[in-house]
Amino acid sequence: MSEDWTKPVTLALEGPGTFTTIRNLREASWALIEDWPLEDGPALDRALTVIEAAIKGKKKPEDARMAFIAAAREAQIEMRE
Repeated sequence: MSEDWTKPVTLALEGPGTFTTIRNLREASWALIEDWPLEDGPALDRALTVIEAAIKGKKKPEDARMAFIAAAREAQIEMRE
């Protein structure tokens, strides 16, 4: 199963106006663990769980993408469409 998303997610992880593009499950996992501004939250926990399941082939990468976006909204991270 491909880990790449059909549409990347571009968000300001390093602060306002400084955008990073996340293209796949591994980049999303790394961002959530290393760069996320929140340490805890229900959407963050769900995103980590869904991404892990997608890496193992138990969920679709698109499910993980949607969970990642929900976590970004929870953390109030600026996103580009």
